[in-house]
Amino acid sequence: MKALVYTAPHKVEVQDVPEPKGRSGAAKVKMHYCGICGSDIGIFAGKHPRAQAPLVLGHEFVGTIEEIKDGSGRFAVGDRVVAYPLISCGECLACRTGHPHVCKSLKLIGIDMDGGIADHAWIDEDVLFKVPDTMTNEIAALVEPLAVVVRSLHQAQFNVLDSTVVTGAGPIGVLTAIVLKHSGASRIVVSDVDQARLDVCKDLGLETVNVKDTNLVDYINDSTNGEGVDIVFECSGAPSSAAEMTKITRIGGTICMTGIHKEPRPVDLRDMNFKEQNLIGSRVYTKNEFEVSVAYAQTIAEDLAKVVTQVVPLTQSEGIFDMIADPAVNTVKVLVDCQA
Repeated sequence: MKALVYTAPHKVEVQDVPEPKGRSGAAKVKMHYCGICGSDIGIFAGKHPRAQAPLVLGHEFVGTIEEIKDGSGRFAVGDRVVAYPLISCGECLACRTGHPHVCKSLKLIGIDMDGGIADHAWIDEDVLFKVPDTMTNEIAALVEPLAVVVRSLHQAQFNVLDSTVVTGAGPIGVLTAIVLKHSGASRIVVSDVDQARLDVCKDLGLETVNVKDTNLVDYINDSTNGEGVDIVFECSGAPSSAAEMTKITRIGGTICMTGIHKEPRPVDLRDMNFKEQNLIGSRVYTKNEFEVSVAYAQTIAEDLAKVVTQVVPLTQSEGIFDMIADPAVNTVKVLVDCQA
């Protein structure tokens, strides 16, 4: 079968690889689409601490079941499915106390084992969720990153009519803004340095700030009489956002760390003291949050479709990371067509 394989830092290849043997309780899935995630970009750069070459990339995928080996009866051949890609140890403190999604030794399909940018894969049945018949494959491929956003809103304890800032208009940032829009936020400001990505946000009816031209702290404080917003969702991973996030959050407000910073950042802890702000982390999602995201994706499908800016055939995907890195291409969310 064909797959996109990480072979060395800054190198991926479309290869013919042996099809894995079917195992009891697993389904053979014909892959349709798989999204490219920030973690895939980190793997390509050789900076992911766990990913080891050779590795078939991809954990945001949708496919159709072609065969089931010793199945439970929950699925049938022809069902379209997405997969909850987290693998927990079941023994650490997090797992023992009902938080396996933040397992001490958490592993993911497509990072710690071969993933879904392939024409076929065998996936354990107990991590599969059926996709509604009315949902397109492109929207289904967004369920996994959508679940990341659903988790972050739960972590931030978002309430209807909260005012918000989303720092970073990458895929997770734009998805966060979409969910806030459909969840009743009174104000959603999205900041970034990439005008093309901000234009996608404008098309979604969102307020935008290009921080190359406008100081975000001044912009928010001028428009809130110096009070700040209720919740800041930090989705950029940028040092400037870490430095500014306490400045634009109101007294008693919340900062949700949705994006993952790859190294320590300076943060003004004085603001957190004097303004009694709440700082909360958000990593991935629970299995229940993944499940509800499957149905929720169809509800907001019209807006989700605007996040997909490019679809690349699997056979032509060796240059996909260079394409994403090229500012002239204007990417937000890129999908791989695994059958093309």
